[in-house]
Amino acid sequence: MNVAEFCERYAVERKGTNSLKWDALDVRFGDPDLIAAWVADMEFKAPEAVLDALHERIEHGVFGYSYVPDSFYEAFIDWEKRHHGYEVKKEWMRFSTGVVTALYWFVNAFTKLDESVLLLTPVYYPFHNAVKDTGRKLVTCGLVNENGKYHIDFDAFEKSIVDNDVKLFIQCSPHNPVGRVWTEEELTTILSICKKHGVLVVSDEIHQDLVMEGHKHIPSAIINDGEFADRLITVTAPSKTFNLAGLLTSHIIIENEQLRAEFDAYVKTVNQTEVNILGLTAAEAAYRRGQEWLDGLLAVIRYNYEHVKQHIQEKAPEIIISPLEGTYLIWLDMRNVIEEGQTKEFIQDRCRIAVDFGEWFGSEGKGFIRLNMATEPRFVELAVGNILSNLGK
Repeated sequence: MNVAEFCERYAVERKGTNSLKWDALDVRFGDPDLIAAWVADMEFKAPEAVLDALHERIEHGVFGYSYVPDSFYEAFIDWEKRHHGYEVKKEWMRFSTGVVTALYWFVNAFTKLDESVLLLTPVYYPFHNAVKDTGRKLVTCGLVNENGKYHIDFDAFEKSIVDNDVKLFIQCSPHNPVGRVWTEEELTTILSICKKHGVLVVSDEIHQDLVMEGHKHIPSAIINDGEFADRLITVTAPSKTFNLAGLLTSHIIIENEQLRAEFDAYVKTVNQTEVNILGLTAAEAAYRRGQEWLDGLLAVIRYNYEHVKQHIQEKAPEIIISPLEGTYLIWLDMRNVIEEGQTKEFIQDRCRIAVDFGEWFGSEGKGFIRLNMATEPRFVELAVGNILSNLGK
């Protein structure tokens, strides 16, 4: 399915549907008329298989208490094995209403007040909140930015652990917002450092299915034939892959039996909610029959990313675009074209775009913006056109 066919088939107007991305612009940005290029969801309907499964469930008409059926486990386990080579077992799996909720649970379950939690920054800002809101010590280690391409300073990472007696590392893989898909060598090194110092790793792999050609997501749990899985928790969800965030279903994978028991004991103190019957229905259908839709979506993301690269590199090469290896979120360094402290005035007030501003992701992101590529090309073209015209290009 090409880009035009995908957009014709799935693009939908979201204004007036209680969309956070579009209908809360006045609340979040103080202006209801911006181009919404911020929060990570899409202007595309879910796959037909998802809609069909939901219609069937809705036609039944009963939405009582439910449980996770074996068919769901089978669908997810098959997806992970086929796409990522990870053979997950049913007994390892737990569920939450979202990855961010799960992060708060992990911080509370596996660390104590004032203990240190480490992040590689800039990184998705709810990671920061999960540490600060729970009374833990936030420790950050900046990724090294070489002309838009980011890598890890492993010596600095290890020093951060030792100097702060870090107990937990929250990893973002693929990385939001810098777009990296970590290589096997990078993952081996960082997980080895954590193992050496007894640091528990939580690996957020929610963007695992959104990887560009030439790159491959490798689950941290299978690195070195599973060497690090014993001190690792993986979290993922169908929400980014299939645009299902509002259905509040995400997966937690804990191989270590003792860690699972500790986690289960903690969750009993904060969560007595049953599973979301519609979320499970949608996710199972997507994992079973959503591949064609996902292929079309990836084509749209690539098309939009190439449009941004082509036009900005041609007319405003001073803007540095980080290579998009994974996710559908591109990271732009605007510091060479916008004066310090003027990013909001330029991007929001003049260019009329709602973005995730770089400083939300950590101090290293000041002067950067994050743009969402999982949308109709017309929105991307308008946003890029507004940026270039306001730069006089």
